[in-house]
Amino acid sequence: MNKLSLFFVCAICLSSCAGVKKSGNVTINVYNWGEYIDQSVLTGFTDKTGVHVNYDTYPSNEDLYAKLKSGGVNYDVAVPSDYMVQRMIREGMLEKLDRNNIPNLKYIDKRFTNVAYDPAGEYSVPYMWGTVGILYNKKMVSDPVDSWNILWDQKYKGKIFMYDSMRDTLSVALRRLGFSLNTTDIGQLESAGQSLIQQKPLVQAYVGDTVRDSMIGNEAALAVVYSGDALYCMDNNPDLGYVIPKEGSNVWIDAVVIPKGSAHRAEAEQFIDYLCQPEVCLKNVEYIGYSTVNSETFKMLPDDMKNNPTFWPPDDAYNRCEIFSDLGDFTKEYDRVWTEVLAASN
Repeated sequence: MNKLSLFFVCAICLSSCAGVKKSGNVTINVYNWGEYIDQSVLTGFTDKTGVHVNYDTYPSNEDLYAKLKSGGVNYDVAVPSDYMVQRMIREGMLEKLDRNNIPNLKYIDKRFTNVAYDPAGEYSVPYMWGTVGILYNKKMVSDPVDSWNILWDQKYKGKIFMYDSMRDTLSVALRRLGFSLNTTDIGQLESAGQSLIQQKPLVQAYVGDTVRDSMIGNEAALAVVYSGDALYCMDNNPDLGYVIPKEGSNVWIDAVVIPKGSAHRAEAEQFIDYLCQPEVCLKNVEYIGYSTVNSETFKMLPDDMKNNPTFWPPDDAYNRCEIFSDLGDFTKEYDRVWTEVLAASN
């Protein structure tokens, strides 16, 4: 999934420090998606504050959740997606933020604040956003790419990549069938699962970050990808294109949070504030390729990025999309259906 850098004021005076002070030999543990931050941002934060960063990565929201839920680990900063933020709030897994320690929140675009997963913005700060769509090879695909249906076309058997991600892949099937990607109708969910089982013989593989190199290398004709990955791939292979299908898709927001029990909350807020600095956010946007939540950073971008529909989709495409919601206890039904899909034979 393409993230927010935060800068904290001071490890010595906690909340009322006006200037930035070195914080001694403190190390914060940061847990983030793979390839989701410019490494110079981490070193820049340490140079600026004296706070060191121990940086670990995970491949999915569910892996993040499982690791934090199991205990035995103590992360100070994590970057879950919208619906997982909502779930973690509901289950008491996050610390409330002291917004006074994050003055650079003023740069966050109002479009991405006070959203449903954290209505009062008490627990999270938006990091990056984007969409899910179809990346396709123009030399390998002869049909119009405007619908999820093409991923069920026998013509492309063995030339399709799907995400190894429960919510992302089930949402493709749900939207294709005209259902909400947040449905709690068991019949609709079962139909989506059965359609993925029917599609499975056409799928070359269920993948994660490796999809980027695979599509650049012309290893498949079609792939479900995040928009930031699509931009990266298109920059490295001019034969690739990206579309948000007409049935609609997911628009996601990843956010920075402080997990419950953080040993260094002050430094974590300092890191979050640092990520919100427009210049720092710009480094991340340029490295990751996902859309910025920072209004000042957006102004700094070149026109070709601002006007790129993959990076910043037009309103009609955006309005066809939904944000994931926490499904509560119904999540177990998604888990069950997804397990059935993965277990089905080709």
